[in-house]
Amino acid sequence: MTRVADRFTNGFDAEVVRAWIADDPDPQTAISLEHILDEAESGDEAAIADLEDRFSGPLVFGTAGLRGEIAAGPNRMNRAVLIRAAAGLAAFLADTVGEGFEVVIGCDARYKSAEFAADTAAVITAAGGVAIQLPEQLPTPLLAFALSQRGADAGVMVTASHNPPADNGYKVYLGQRPLQAIGSEADAEAGAGAQIVSPADALIAEKISAVESVASVPRAESGWEHLDESIVEQYLSRIDDLDVRAESDLSIVLTSLHGVGAGVAEAALTRTGFTNLYPVASQQAPDPDFPTVSFPNPEEAGALDESFALARESGAELIIANDPDADRFSAAIPDESAAIGYRQLSGDEVGLLLGEDAATRLAAGTHHASGADAPVFANSIVSSRGLAAAAASHGFGAVNTLTGFKWISRVAGLVFGYEEALGYCVDPAAVRDKDGISAAVTFAALASRLKAEGSSIEAELDRIRNRDGYFATAPLSFRLDDVSLIATAMAKLRENPPATLAGSPVAEVHDLSAGYEGLPPTDGILLLSESNSRVIVRPSGTEPKLKCYLEVVAEPSEIQAAADADARAAASAGVRLPIASASASLKPALTERLNSISTELKSFFPL
Repeated sequence: MTRVADRFTNGFDAEVVRAWIADDPDPQTAISLEHILDEAESGDEAAIADLEDRFSGPLVFGTAGLRGEIAAGPNRMNRAVLIRAAAGLAAFLADTVGEGFEVVIGCDARYKSAEFAADTAAVITAAGGVAIQLPEQLPTPLLAFALSQRGADAGVMVTASHNPPADNGYKVYLGQRPLQAIGSEADAEAGAGAQIVSPADALIAEKISAVESVASVPRAESGWEHLDESIVEQYLSRIDDLDVRAESDLSIVLTSLHGVGAGVAEAALTRTGFTNLYPVASQQAPDPDFPTVSFPNPEEAGALDESFALARESGAELIIANDPDADRFSAAIPDESAAIGYRQLSGDEVGLLLGEDAATRLAAGTHHASGADAPVFANSIVSSRGLAAAAASHGFGAVNTLTGFKWISRVAGLVFGYEEALGYCVDPAAVRDKDGISAAVTFAALASRLKAEGSSIEAELDRIRNRDGYFATAPLSFRLDDVSLIATAMAKLRENPPATLAGSPVAEVHDLSAGYEGLPPTDGILLLSESNSRVIVRPSGTEPKLKCYLEVVAEPSEIQAAADADARAAASAGVRLPIASASASLKPALTERLNSISTELKSFFPL
């Protein structure tokens, strides 16, 4: 069979485009590509440039799977690309496991997600595998749960998470048997149920590149298994087993940002005793256009505006926001000093609170993982150093990993892991990935317990900081249309890094591409100043962004000194200060240091 080319080799080539169109199983994308080709052949320079981009090479399959804009051509997300990817995955599993390999398949509610999932099931079945399709429009954590629960060989989740509406993606997880075939027993045990890492990504990519055409890939018309809603009940029962429940009547605003998490999240909260729930009605039903937000990402400005409005109206004590595939969650709490009446917690603050809660319950013997040998806490290297300090205060170990839950979930003995980008794993034995639903339930239980004790989330943060120090963090991102500027910026940073951070001399510069403290090489630079301020700069793995992670630190003695100075100044002026946390006295100075570093980086990277 003739191989269908997936790129131009010498500029615009109409015959390559025609061959791709003829091999495209989707009439919609085939017709759109025909229209662009007609314009290109009539001399339209924009159409020629468009085709040169679409045929610049295939969409790259890596540890994040595939992710890109839904459109025609090999450098886009479409059925032709997905069928090739599924064939490559099937060939890899046939080589490593043999006939009868099992693949669990899930999808969100984005455009083409259901079709991509069905194509995957058809390819897997025809290749001699057992395809197990979840009910449509379920959260990503359900796919990771089903993979581990069934002991399957692989999992595929069709989702682009919190990317813009035009995008879709293809995440791949592996079970124990294929990992045993390509690595050590220890690696297989650690990685079973997690997203792929090297060398699996390269081995699957090699199989994908060997696919000659879509027409050469057999696809079954039926014969795969469809799981029913009982898988959701099993997942919810597992959350019940975490033994985290409401300890006070806590009012909660809940949003899924037009994603697929609303039903499962609300059911999980209700089952654990939270009945005073206020869903954001305009964002509750899945909608691939995400009409009420600019970006369906809880981290983005404006994403929680409707949640804030409902919270003010209802007097809610907590806001919980899941991203569209519900593997992340964000929390916001009442704050009288904020103009909108609420403060959105950072991912590092939520990670610290969940980590402290897990360590406290482990030490007391009330955590679901109590009794485990050498429990370990973990976070990505770009996340705050505060979790390690909190774990140490309870006598537990903590480790850094590379960015992404594909690394965090592989830590031996893991009981809790997080990354600053709103990803948390509170039950790694059941879900080897970030899980925005079980984490949200655990956080709500913590907030309700603190309320029952006469405390609060803010007071709990203050208590931890007074014990371990104040680790203040802030993100800085540069979103770029020209992705080549990212490599240019990283090269500049390597050649001539900043000499100071907020006035403190840079004492250490580490190129993470050479490895760091036992971690595998990755594209990034770490700067550490004499005052213990830290900056890590890296390209985003899923978006056209250069990302900077800023952290400044104050020791407990500095926190108390700042609070004492405020008290003395107030007494001297004859002013009575309102009751506030000790760490609040130091917050303005730490914020000023973070802002100073941010300004310096913006000047350093004129992007």
